[in-house]
Amino acid sequence: MSPVLAGVLQLLALMAALALAYRPLGDYMARVYSSEKHYKPEKWIYKAIGANPTAEMRWPAYLRGVLAFSAVSVLFLYALQRAQGVLPGSLGFQAIDPDQAFNTAASFVANTNWQSYYGEQAMGHVVQTGGLAVQNFVSAAVGMAVAVALVRGFARSRTGELGNFWADLVRGVVRILLPIAVLGAIVLVACGAIQNFAGIHEVGQFMGGSQQWNGGAVASQEVIKELGTNGGGYFNANSAHPFENPTPFSNLFEIFLILVIPFALTRTFGRMVGSLRQGYAILATMATIWIGFTALMMWTEFAHHGPAFDIAGGAMEGKETRFGVGASAIFSVATTLTSTGAVNSFHSSYTGLGGGIQLLGMQLGEIAPGGVGSGLYGMLVMAIIAVFIAGLMVGRTPEYLGKKIGTREIKFAACYILITPALVLGFTAAAMALPTPPHSMLNSGAHGFSEVLYAYTSGANNNGSAFAGLNADTQWFNSTIGIAMLLGRFLPMVFVLALAGSLAEQKPVPETAGTLRTDKPLYTGLLVGTILIVTGLTYFPALALGPLAEGLAS
Repeated sequence: MSPVLAGVLQLLALMAALALAYRPLGDYMARVYSSEKHYKPEKWIYKAIGANPTAEMRWPAYLRGVLAFSAVSVLFLYALQRAQGVLPGSLGFQAIDPDQAFNTAASFVANTNWQSYYGEQAMGHVVQTGGLAVQNFVSAAVGMAVAVALVRGFARSRTGELGNFWADLVRGVVRILLPIAVLGAIVLVACGAIQNFAGIHEVGQFMGGSQQWNGGAVASQEVIKELGTNGGGYFNANSAHPFENPTPFSNLFEIFLILVIPFALTRTFGRMVGSLRQGYAILATMATIWIGFTALMMWTEFAHHGPAFDIAGGAMEGKETRFGVGASAIFSVATTLTSTGAVNSFHSSYTGLGGGIQLLGMQLGEIAPGGVGSGLYGMLVMAIIAVFIAGLMVGRTPEYLGKKIGTREIKFAACYILITPALVLGFTAAAMALPTPPHSMLNSGAHGFSEVLYAYTSGANNNGSAFAGLNADTQWFNSTIGIAMLLGRFLPMVFVLALAGSLAEQKPVPETAGTLRTDKPLYTGLLVGTILIVTGLTYFPALALGPLAEGLAS
């Protein structure tokens, strides 16, 4: 079987699996977030944290819950890392340096999971399981809660109430993420992923030295790393490591985990707003971009010319021979079009245009299908922008799902889409202008610039993957990328929740003959075009200096 055919068949199998899970999972999540029943374990949690799960919240109170919980999480994870040297199960590792501890705490709480350290050489069992793995669950649940709050803003009228953050958070963990993670971990263990609390072992002598590996609860952390679109790996090689991703089947299963909740949330959206066709329109938009980017990535990596590429069947540098070009390309697009950041290949080794596709996928806002929760609310913001543009074209007041998109709503949407480019381009410009940060670049020229641009794009968009080749473990990069991750995560949430509150206060607008049908293919095409033009062109000058220049020169 040719490598190209193998890649296409894997893509088709993945699409079939996602299609089978779409309806039951989407409907189940809609029931979870619409239920008035509280299970006993959930009641124990509410009692422990002193929360009233039945109290409705307006958007400022909902936002305070998000920010307070996240702030406490940052402080706890920072303290846990700083105390690692005296904790049991630390495997002899010392406390994490302050700047790296801040960077890691910000990273995992912001659902970014950017890592400027070697996981197997820095973090012990307690920090990995009691700190990082826990944040993989709760940071994902925070994103889902904010997305559901925005959906309620569309579904409700004449009220500013968006639900209860603590109830949404707990239900997201207990009823959705935890059950799927348990089943997924069993699958990964069956595939060969390790799950233990073993210490450090020497596994052989070679070239005058020894190789050491430590064990860990890898399968359980791996599954939520993918399912919650987190991305931080137990080992530095991430999902290219055989302990995390042993076989081609586990590789395809991990891609499925990355995509299944973000895609299924469009069904949840349709259920909660009372129109499944609206959910299908958002799904079609996400799927169009995802399939298009995957096809482009496979083409760039398979078709790159040269004797070495012809012999290998594609651009194999930096890719695992267990997976090949096709599976690596599918994984890289899935991880950069979502806020996952997990990698099964070396992104810096992709062709120039392939690296540009990875960058653009994050720069679009990671909305196809995006992270758990963040992908849906990012896409709905872009849907509002598209409706507004269509309204300007025909001279009508824009409406979406029976809600008028006025000055207030469009300001919130505009602020949302401007935050991330400002962070990415501002920090990249500062890093390139100052004398010290460029010393961290392994490469010069266009590729070196791409390394820095990728780092801030990944951080501000809460992705977490790295272009590699950049030494990010410096005070400058640890501090600035940490700030970019926190601002890139929580500032957009401010405007999403404010937008949700504004929409929930409105009364429904009756549909007329002149109302734009947002459940038709015409609108889907308009939305795809809006995403590519409004967000994609924002980064075009920076892309021209980096991956485009490198790709055209090769």
